[in-house]
Amino acid sequence: MDMAKGLPGRIIRAVAATGVLLALAGCRGDPGGDPGADGPAVIAPGRPGEAARTLSPGEAARRQPDDSPNAADRSYVRRMVEHHRQALDMTALAPTRASADGVRRLAERIAAAQQPEIAVMRSWLARHPEPGAAPTGGGHDHGQDQGRAQTEGHDHDHGAMPGMATEQQMQDLAGARGADFDRLFLTLMTAHHEGALKMAGEVLAGGNNLAVEEMANEVVATQSAEIHRMRAMG
Repeated sequence: MDMAKGLPGRIIRAVAATGVLLALAGCRGDPGGDPGADGPAVIAPGRPGEAARTLSPGEAARRQPDDSPNAADRSYVRRMVEHHRQALDMTALAPTRASADGVRRLAERIAAAQQPEIAVMRSWLARHPEPGAAPTGGGHDHGQDQGRAQTEGHDHDHGAMPGMATEQQMQDLAGARGADFDRLFLTLMTAHHEGALKMAGEVLAGGNNLAVEEMANEVVATQSAEIHRMRAMG
């Protein structure tokens, strides 16, 4: 996922609050810093008209914002994996059922974007398990399994997620061909994307983790553009 598209608002606020922190390699014991601190000192530019300050690594770390994941972050990532899965189920039907080249190409683009996003979100879930979850151990890498475990078991939560197609709608889509498939695909996928935008807006308002904020901003940017394209095609 391309996370470089625009700095999230919380990052901008964090930079404004703390100043841009520039590591000075090999500056342990630098004048103005903490001579006993291990690691490089850090320079924090002052406000306009004020001199820069040299901070120890510990002081710099304490000045960084706490972006510990909260319930909104975890709920968003877990539910968005399920949301993306259904989008992939829909796009998988297009190659053999769509009649318009534009619809097939759109389905390919959606699948190409959302498959790796699912992998990123599962990895995030593995790194940030639900509080109280049993830790994994041993030499086996359980990261992918743990991320999947946190999303499985929530398949019946579809009704709580905006934009999700019903089972009947998915059956109708699978049974459609040609122009009928094209129209239904665009209708369902537009609603699906609009639901994703709503979910992204909720976590941007209530979440705390910077990585999740970046994921949500990427969803907003990518899927807003695709909604405009689908409306033009319809």
